[in-house]
Amino acid sequence: MTTNLLELADRLRTDADAYEYLEELRWAGRPYCPHCGSFAEHYFLKPANGTSRKTTRGSSSERRVWKCRDCRKQFSVLTGTIFHGSKIPVRKWLLVIFDMASCKNGMSAREIERKYGLASKSAWFMAHRIREAMKREPIAGLLSGRVIADETFYGGKPKNRHGHDGSKNMMGKHDKTPIVALVSRETGEVRSRAVPNVKPGNLRAVLTEHVDAANTHLHTDGARNYRLIAGDFASHQAVNHDAHEYVRGDVTTNHAETYFSQLKRSLDGTHHHVSREHLDRYLAEFDFRYTTCKQTDIERMNRIISRSGGRRLTYRQPAEA
Repeated sequence: MTTNLLELADRLRTDADAYEYLEELRWAGRPYCPHCGSFAEHYFLKPANGTSRKTTRGSSSERRVWKCRDCRKQFSVLTGTIFHGSKIPVRKWLLVIFDMASCKNGMSAREIERKYGLASKSAWFMAHRIREAMKREPIAGLLSGRVIADETFYGGKPKNRHGHDGSKNMMGKHDKTPIVALVSRETGEVRSRAVPNVKPGNLRAVLTEHVDAANTHLHTDGARNYRLIAGDFASHQAVNHDAHEYVRGDVTTNHAETYFSQLKRSLDGTHHHVSREHLDRYLAEFDFRYTTCKQTDIERMNRIISRSGGRRLTYRQPAEA
């Protein structure tokens, strides 16, 4: 069983090895046709020379191609996934996924560009496609039990802006992007999202989307906006930060504060700047790593690959997100 990057690189010596590794993880010995959904005994189309086949541009490819027994269409383990249509070797894809799964501070597109010899746009698009696979499963259930809710504000300080910027002398947080995070004390899962503001209506919308209110004991700080929606939940308890109270029994927001601390250090130190348009994609990445923090690096990588199907992302989509 592969456990670290060195062993993974040793196992993936060629692109053919990478295809077989993906097939093992995604199909477990039963090739699946993404066109018609069939699990029949599909045909493997072996290359004429036994190892590689010619592409339309005349180059050679080690892509493993299958033909569906039912719909008769050709497919590979990449069809309909985040890898679909990519010209980047699959071996590089897997190594980058391992890096993004194991680096708790994340990897910037520039770092991927330098480390793997990719064009800057290719590295940026690749990272967003991997973040797409890190997103929470759509069928994931609602959080319940003890749930911590807290918010933070992301953005630079007005005093650090250029002198010609009229907002340089602004005070307060109204020009920053609010982020709300929900942390389950039962499972350790975190779900975060950027919101327009932290008024009660927006907080209620986030909590309603992710939390089973009737079976949830909400833990927050002393913010008034949470008190206004507390009646929706089985119970609500708060710690008073103004009185230097941070833990009372099992009531605390420290888990959310820990998440925000890691998030902000990484956004500032690794990515330096993240636009509001793409912030939710980065939040999905940090949610994934926080939620799976007790798993090994290779387990996180395999989990990303298991989520790659049905999440094809085109270049236009992240550019317009």
